Amino acid sequence: MKEQTIAVQRMQDYIGENLAKNITLSDLARASLFSPWYSYRLFREHLGLTPAEYVRKLRLSRAAVRLRDGNCRVLDVAFDLGFGNVDTFTRAFFREFGLNPGEYARAPVPVPLFIPYGAKYRELRKENIDMSDIQTVFVQVIRKPERLCIIKRGVRAEDYFPYCEEVSCDVWGVLMSMPSLCGEPVCMWLPQRYKKPDTSTYVQGVEVETDYQGPIPEGFDTIRLPEAEYLMFQGQPFREEDYCEAIQTVQQAMDGYDPGVIGYRWDDGNPRIQLEPRGERGYIELRAVRKIKT
Repeated sequence: MKEQTIAVQRMQDYIGENLAKNITLSDLARASLFSPWYSYRLFREHLGLTPAEYVRKLRLSRAAVRLRDGNCRVLDVAFDLGFGNVDTFTRAFFREFGLNPGEYARAPVPVPLFIPYGAKYRELRKENIDMSDIQTVFVQVIRKPERLCIIKRGVRAEDYFPYCEEVSCDVWGVLMSMPSLCGEPVCMWLPQRYKKPDTSTYVQGVEVETDYQGPIPEGFDTIRLPEAEYLMFQGQPFREEDYCEAIQTVQQAMDGYDPGVIGYRWDDGNPRIQLEPRGERGYIELRAVRKIKT
């Protein structure tokens, strides 16, 4: 991996660990091991934001999550996340999300949270993957209830990276701001019956109750999914830089698995589901199954 990419990742890591503090360009330069001027240029070239813009967006998104999930005072959230005063925080929050933090805390609506993707992942996509050290994959049957899925369709995307190029990765921030039955957004490969003409197989969305009455973000669609059983394939925890290998290990295990050995068959009339790759829990995918009638 390029030294410059590693330097940008070090700056991102520093920001994430010190978000409540006053973060200066000198701090980032020490983290990157380059000069302040060169650190600033690298950061902007790799991430498309200045360090100050990046810090502001990340602070505001962390603030929005706290206001959505907890009985927190706006004052406490503002100071805990490094804002000098409530007025500054309120103005910044309004510019970012279009409503003031007090309104949002009382009645949360979908907002575009900032998701700080690491610079190193762009480089990892280009590297050859060594699959020689195959890890254990755990398999279990789970049942999902009937549910409504609020989704954002792409155009032709069959997988994550083409989807991001068509739709932008920012959609994940909107989904992260919404309540979910399973506690997080999902990515799905849709069967033909859930697709619309000239739309993608791969989508991202959030699963909600069938009687959901909340707002639907502009440009999003809904599909209703039936109660179904799934085989959940979960890999072992992995280092974040090994996420490509972790995904391929699980997908290869799924492709080679015969559900007949436990009395099931694949049910490709329901979407295949992907959860966000998180190193601490292992990569997870779900594929629908039906019991074999005897």
